[in-house]
Amino acid sequence: MRAPKIAALLGVLVSLAVAAPAMAEQEPLAAQKWSFSGIFGTFDRASAQRGFLVYQNVCSNCHSLKQGYYRNLEGIGLSEEQIKGFAAQKSTATIGDDGQPATRPATPSDHFVSPFPNENAARAGNNGALPPDLSVITKAREGGADYIFALMTGYADPPPDVKMGDGMNYNKAYLGHQIAMPRPLQDDGVDYTDGTKATTEQEARDVVTFLEYMSNPEMEQRKRTGVKVVLFLVLLTGVTYAVKRQVWSDVH
Repeated sequence: MRAPKIAALLGVLVSLAVAAPAMAEQEPLAAQKWSFSGIFGTFDRASAQRGFLVYQNVCSNCHSLKQGYYRNLEGIGLSEEQIKGFAAQKSTATIGDDGQPATRPATPSDHFVSPFPNENAARAGNNGALPPDLSVITKAREGGADYIFALMTGYADPPPDVKMGDGMNYNKAYLGHQIAMPRPLQDDGVDYTDGTKATTEQEARDVVTFLEYMSNPEMEQRKRTGVKVVLFLVLLTGVTYAVKRQVWSDVH
């Protein structure tokens, strides 16, 4: 009984070993310049606002943003009235005065309303694939913002020697290069009101900036606090050293 189990285990290990090179085949990510990178980095508000437009018009049809609040949009420069208007376009579940399930317009204090009522509905609307929630997508994927940008701009025609699965799309940045999500961004796919040319690369950069903000809306405050703490510690170290020199100055 033990020999067949060992043989089966060896077969699995051999299969994994053979598959590993193919699974690992992935183009290296090109490092992008982001305004929010580094200890002094900040969010590009104009880019984040354009990214919100891309999310609203393209991504929100399939992808949720469950952990984000509409009120977070204030941090990218939207006014209170604008936020109320965006939120009111969506309906969220509530309980009516009669104790029965009901709906009401969303408010700034609500989470972003998901495009599907549950996971089964999401899968049914996407050929069995579950679109990932985008709340922390730039933190959840190795490569972060660079990877999401590469994924959004990595769609291409498959090489002649690559056999594509049914309903799959070729993407240079995706591990294995076959992804169920169709190409989401196109040139002029959205209308930017600030005059920015809506190329695929620009749309990708803007939506990544927006998603990075939504995943970490307090980033700038944390960085400012961190810089103050470091400066305080440097000052405290200097004062401590001066006091030590003064206290021990008479000791030979």
